[in-house]
Amino acid sequence: MVTEIARNYKTLLGLLPELIEVSGYRNDYLSRKMGISPATFSAKKQRGNWSADDVVHLMSIIENEDVEDYLMLQMMRAAKDEETITAGQFRKEIEKWK
Repeated sequence: MVTEIARNYKTLLGLLPELIEVSGYRNDYLSRKMGISPATFSAKKQRGNWSADDVVHLMSIIENEDVEDYLMLQMMRAAKDEETITAGQFRKEIEKWK
């Protein structure tokens, strides 16, 4: 589970520039909302050197249905090669827990 969280966070960091574009907000607006200069915002966007607090703050600003849909699609694409089980197999596993 911890590995999955780390993998998802890494995916999120890589997608931030695209998520910003999908959100429809301009960089100058986002930099003002985050309390940083437009130059600093632009550098963070280019280099991807966001702190965890930056990511939380930025996502709270740009979060909307389009961003969530795009993020979910990209995370599903990133996970497509991971091992999965069917719902029936999952039910069998749960039965073992009882």
